[in-house]
Amino acid sequence: MPRKIILDCDPGHDDAIAMMLALASPELEVLGVTVVHGNVSLARTVRNALVVRELLGAEVPIYAGADRPLVRERISAEAVHGVSGLDGPQLSEPQGKPEQQHAVSFIIETVLAHPGEVTMVPTGPLTNLALALRLEPKIAGLIPQIVLMGGSLDTGNWTPAAEFNILCDPHAARIVFESGIPIVMMGLNLTHQVIATPRRVERFRALGSRVGEVTAQLLEFFREHHVTRYGWEGAALHDPCTVAYLIRPELFKTQAMYVAIETNEGLNFGRTVCDRWGVTQGVAAGHTGSHGQSPALVKSHSDPAMAGTQAGLVLAGNLGQPANAQVGLAVDAEGLFDLLVERISKYR
Repeated sequence: MPRKIILDCDPGHDDAIAMMLALASPELEVLGVTVVHGNVSLARTVRNALVVRELLGAEVPIYAGADRPLVRERISAEAVHGVSGLDGPQLSEPQGKPEQQHAVSFIIETVLAHPGEVTMVPTGPLTNLALALRLEPKIAGLIPQIVLMGGSLDTGNWTPAAEFNILCDPHAARIVFESGIPIVMMGLNLTHQVIATPRRVERFRALGSRVGEVTAQLLEFFREHHVTRYGWEGAALHDPCTVAYLIRPELFKTQAMYVAIETNEGLNFGRTVCDRWGVTQGVAAGHTGSHGQSPALVKSHSDPAMAGTQAGLVLAGNLGQPANAQVGLAVDAEGLFDLLVERISKYR
């Protein structure tokens, strides 16, 4: 039976490719695509989700969500994704419209209708999910897993400390990481291993399809930022890692950790503080799995150790915190691109 998911995104070049992968995969049932502010304004991220849906010929419903963070001012990434958020290929303006229902309402309604069945897959700021958790706290016990792109085990990409998605709305991220829901975190330390080199880009173009060509052009535009900033051969494919994990978890190596979100403004604002060495948690330091959940994460959501988790600002002051996330460490990048090419080959 396909796994039910909601893809919560802010398209974005890599969000678009995550959509392509999810909607071409029989292992997944995409109940809806919820859209949030992030890479560009909400109006543009919604437009881009509609553009991708029509490019693919998909029928998935799209819901517009939060247009700003909970507390901080909005930031965006036109310098990376272009003014439209999907600069590069020539893409027709969408004919369809988003659903009238708000994304947050859709998340709550869908989780309540399918208790224990709907995996959340956020690839942008966590504002929509945080609002859903605040408006209907009971859904925290009904979401089996969150597989998100955000944060970093080490350094950031928008500031020295913070990754863009988390920095967009650190307060929302803190709500999500404190929710007690099992989390898989695909951070920059992992996604920067998935580089769309020219050879890999040509594999999409060689498919000879409209979608394959658009994918190649998206990656060629996205490459420009990565060459300028990092000197790499190509772009890092961040967001598809979340969807790929659900389809081929054996491609990934993760480690159970306690992750706190820094919400005090300053040099570390928006940092995901990852306790890799077990300084604050009961899980043995160095416990690593190829995939799946650690013993700390498979506890019932009613378990006080999970439900009471509070993100601390100074790790040394929070001794005994259990792991609240499986943090991605390594990925078989070639295997991930094999999966992407195989699934995108299904489109015309």
